[in-house]
Amino acid sequence: MTTGFRALIDRLTERRTRRRWQQASENAATVDLETLRSQRARARALHQPIQRFLHLAEGRLALPLIDSRAMLRPDGSDWVWRPELWRGPVSPPGRATVPSRTAFGSGATLFHDCQHSELNLRQVRNTRETDLAPFGVRLDVFGFDGTFLSLVIDLPGDMAGSLRRKHVVRTDISVTLEKPLEIFARLNVKHGPNVDQVVREFARDGGGEQMVEFDLAYTKVNEKRVEKVWVDLIFEDPRMNQILLHDVTFSRRPRAEI
Repeated sequence: MTTGFRALIDRLTERRTRRRWQQASENAATVDLETLRSQRARARALHQPIQRFLHLAEGRLALPLIDSRAMLRPDGSDWVWRPELWRGPVSPPGRATVPSRTAFGSGATLFHDCQHSELNLRQVRNTRETDLAPFGVRLDVFGFDGTFLSLVIDLPGDMAGSLRRKHVVRTDISVTLEKPLEIFARLNVKHGPNVDQVVREFARDGGGEQMVEFDLAYTKVNEKRVEKVWVDLIFEDPRMNQILLHDVTFSRRPRAEI
């Protein structure tokens, strides 16, 4: 009985609050400035928690589930990981005319050398039945007067600390393109003052589910001095194209002993 009574009071309170703000909206153009200033302050105080609630609620109710750990786990892998951009909501969810060195979410940065940026970047919800990641990342490229465009993703520090030359690092992507595009992945391993780099190209048609592997046996990485590992996703001549990365995951496996 008490719970039902409280629920009724809450509904009545919400109804009165909604009517009050509807009335304030209708009067905002004519009300005196002192009253308007006071109402604006109260509206701002309400706006933040409501926006945060909507952001989290819409994220949790989206499919696939937020922070889903469902992902492909290649045979023999001792580590798999999906970056935050594809795992959970980021704020702000999009940027327009993106300048170079723009951080997007945690551990992801867009680089380019355009004089005039005509690049838009946005996190979108995945809705296909085949999608495992809750979110995707869409890059709209219009004019492009630069020579390179890359999305740099920092790999976790615990992975870097346990990386060995016996390991094979794998990058999987699920991508939809407006038109064919060459996409490369470059693994970067910083050890002491040096950075070893290995470049691999995804299939030239650029679409669908794809993967590349980096065998560290062919590098000169000093295992004891590994400080940081990151991967550049490089898009070749991306002008007038829409790139939708439905998912990006990384994994690592020890090479089979011979």
